[in-house]
Amino acid sequence: MTGALLTREEIRRRVHALGPWFHNLDLNGVPTAPTHFLGDYPNVKWRRFSGIIPDRLEGKTVLDIGCNAGFYAMEMKRRGAERVLGLDTDEEYLAQARFAAEVNGLRIEFRRMSAYDVGQLREKFDLVIFMGVLYHLRHPLLALDLIHEHVAKDLLLFQSMQRGASHVDAVEKNYDFWTTDQFDSAGYPRLHFIEHKYADDPTNWWVPNRACVEAMLRSAGFAIAAHPEEEVYLCRRTERPQVDGPVYPSRSTS
Repeated sequence: MTGALLTREEIRRRVHALGPWFHNLDLNGVPTAPTHFLGDYPNVKWRRFSGIIPDRLEGKTVLDIGCNAGFYAMEMKRRGAERVLGLDTDEEYLAQARFAAEVNGLRIEFRRMSAYDVGQLREKFDLVIFMGVLYHLRHPLLALDLIHEHVAKDLLLFQSMQRGASHVDAVEKNYDFWTTDQFDSAGYPRLHFIEHKYADDPTNWWVPNRACVEAMLRSAGFAIAAHPEEEVYLCRRTERPQVDGPVYPSRSTS
């Protein structure tokens, strides 16, 4: 039975069976996470920056890395994107996303794939969405490098949880060995490492401050075009400032 033919009670049963949900979606009047600790999330956040994405995306391709239940992928399809591909490593999230897209009558492709494996797509996208993923990765800068190298054609919509100072120090391009005061400043780029858990989540590995987020984006070859919301950036792909790009650790075949 297609999503359009499901009754509200049938949708409610499927939502319950596929839970718990992190994205609170409205599926024909059925909310998927009505008691979310962040409120009507991610819609409450989306409303604060949705205006930086073109209203019409006809002819454009979109890649949503870490798509979860597909909120942003579906918003891009609603704006007319020709092709939308959502990636996640969690099969439960992908099952939620496929069901939500079906109920909403939106043709979106979803695949199980890590941010580290985007080179396998052999395709570049007009818009890459990388929302709420960076701090869940043990190798965050590698992921940005791989996105720049393999899948970003033009725009990157980026978001990361941030902690620490919100102001950004003016940083010199070089300091001599004996100059160390900058490391004690709260506005110097800092990436805080979490050895065990944060917010009961063992996949929260790193938490940057604002200066660090912006420096990492620039270092990976993304020029910040807009900063409409505290944690959200719209970037354009540019040339990397350093010659070094992504590394490719060998995988064991045993």
